[in-house]
Amino acid sequence: MMQQPTRRPPWVRYLLALLPLWLITSGGLALWYYFHQEKQKALVEEQRFTQAVSTPLLEDDLRKIIDVIGDRNPSSATAAANLSRTASMIEGLLGPSNSGYTVLKTAGPKSWPILQVSLAGRNSQDPAVWVATSYDSRPNSRGAEANATGLAATLAAAQALAGDKPKRPVHFIFLPHANDLGSPVNETAVKLVELAQSTKTPTTIVCVEAMGSGETLWISSNDVSAVPLNHLQGLGTAYGTEPAQVSDNGLSVRLFKMRLPAVRVATRAPLAPDENDDQMPFAPTVAAASGRLIELIRRCSAN
Repeated sequence: MMQQPTRRPPWVRYLLALLPLWLITSGGLALWYYFHQEKQKALVEEQRFTQAVSTPLLEDDLRKIIDVIGDRNPSSATAAANLSRTASMIEGLLGPSNSGYTVLKTAGPKSWPILQVSLAGRNSQDPAVWVATSYDSRPNSRGAEANATGLAATLAAAQALAGDKPKRPVHFIFLPHANDLGSPVNETAVKLVELAQSTKTPTTIVCVEAMGSGETLWISSNDVSAVPLNHLQGLGTAYGTEPAQVSDNGLSVRLFKMRLPAVRVATRAPLAPDENDDQMPFAPTVAAASGRLIELIRRCSAN
């Protein structure tokens, strides 16, 4: 006698029929959830919190850099730890919980990162404006003008411009080595150039240095056609390369020698090698100079 084939229970047939539908539906839901999360993440990253230049807040930043952190370079274990603390301070002030930027980190020549935050340009194909500053100091120095004032002014500019929609992209970049000549200053400058040229030749590299000695900007460049020189009205004075070349070791001078479209923006000449640099600057002066720096960046990125 032939054995009758075993019949499957009805629920098995239903399950086999529904399984492909479930796989398609669940896959679609998973894709929707993924892209929804990515969209929400993008929206969060786009939420920028503009902070107008505030003299009390700027003074607080200067005091933290000069008095609380102090000597910041690789010359000793304490100064090296302070350099790391300064990098963390920059990241905290500009990151998602404060200014709303995504902070990009590039490995520097040693243990400290090159930090970058950016404003997308309305025309992303236009060569960008790069605003560079350093966050180190000379050895055995609290580094007021080299370079706490330049750092504080650049932080204030990035915070004030956080909500802007410039025509050209604007990149703010913070370098760990520029003032301590025993550190890899040249290698750091080369890293900056590599970043700035990673897409197109930049329209200009604005090197922000000593910003505590006056309200009016001093603009130095070896390029008479440098973009910032065309936007100085009411903001400052062009000095050629003479003020920058008082020191042959500054970041801007190194970029000049590389024949890059760089300018030095400051309110004084570089410090002499034996000049004391521990004096807390007058915060309202730095705030006024920072306001002019912000307007200069806006003009350079607007056309």
